Amino acid sequence: MNVKTKTLTPMGSLHPIIFFVVVYVVALLLSIFICSSLFYTFSGSSRASGQIQPLEEAVTTSNTVVTASTVSLQR
Repeated sequence: MNVKTKTLTPMGSLHPIIFFVVVYVVALLLSIFICSSLFYTFSGSSRASGQIQPLEEAVTTSNTVVTASTVSLQR
């Protein structure tokens, strides 16, 4: 009676570890990219003057006049 023993290759036994390392690295890179994008979006760029000028315009609907206020950034 010959019983086969189950042997694992080095790559096969490291597969779960390598998989989780790759997933961790990809998640880390994506989080750095997303956080830096949000940071630069909210902190503003060096080209923007940072002055906020309100712009008011009158919109007429039926018999009432509605004033809409918007904010525009000057570049």
